[in-house]
Amino acid sequence: MPPRPIIIDTDPGQDDAIAILLALASEEFEVLGITTVAGNVPLRLTEANARRICELAGRPEMKVFAGCARPLVRSLVTAEEVHGKTGLDGSNLPDPTMPLQDGHAVDWLVDTLRAAPPQSVTLCTLGPLTNIAAAMIKAPDIVGHIEQLVMMGGGFFEGGNVTPTAEFNIYVDPHAAQVVFSSDLKLVMHPLDVTHKALMKREWIDSLRALGTRTGVAAAGMLDFYERFDMEKYGEDGGPLHDPCVLAYLLQPDLFQGRDCNVQVETGSELTMGMTVVDWWGVTDGRRNCHVINGIDAAGFYDLIRERLARLP
Repeated sequence: MPPRPIIIDTDPGQDDAIAILLALASEEFEVLGITTVAGNVPLRLTEANARRICELAGRPEMKVFAGCARPLVRSLVTAEEVHGKTGLDGSNLPDPTMPLQDGHAVDWLVDTLRAAPPQSVTLCTLGPLTNIAAAMIKAPDIVGHIEQLVMMGGGFFEGGNVTPTAEFNIYVDPHAAQVVFSSDLKLVMHPLDVTHKALMKREWIDSLRALGTRTGVAAAGMLDFYERFDMEKYGEDGGPLHDPCVLAYLLQPDLFQGRDCNVQVETGSELTMGMTVVDWWGVTDGRRNCHVINGIDAAGFYDLIRERLARLP
């Protein structure tokens, strides 16, 4: 099988970093490029962090583009309280030396997708959907070149992690999410309902450090920092590792379970702004526009990540 062409849209973030490392370590993927967006931290940090991660993985040739610095409509909300002031606190990675690509991520997305065969590129979105929505608004024809969009975002039975009803990625730019969910794209959503079922164990983080590689040591350091927030917030033994679910699903879909549902995004109420309203029980006649994941083999998920990260320098 030829490698699957993917584009990663991201706002690194420690869990984004692990997802990117998982992609770069996997020969099943041809990573066409990485587009960055404001989210966990502002854009000037997310684009630098994406390049830091590429260099950590020994992939300085990877194309990294800076995209939208703010949501389509609302003011930017960030999450330094979770990820630290750099977004990658705990990693101790140096400033990147590989160049940021010229041009805007949205323009590159449009050009790259238009040049691709129909239904050939998978979009892997790990942050707010601003870049993707902006590209779709600018060039609606690109939808025909996208095989599927697999996202981390949303929540329903678990509620939200930034408001009682909204998960961070969707809350930051609910209007962009609405554009995506209203499209004809084939969507797969990994919400909090699945990521909260796969918590990191201290022994697993230590096993990354025990790899003895620069990637293993950096990954363990950033996850040491990252998980302390969720452990304090939820009172669990470990924190969830959200974004790698997207890449793990593409590598081993049998690790996950879900169902096709109608999903809509709330943009009219401040009380529930950014809520992903999932018709799990099929009580409406709404189009089943999204495959919603709610089950995971947590042990298999973490074994896959460790095995792939062990391939990196």
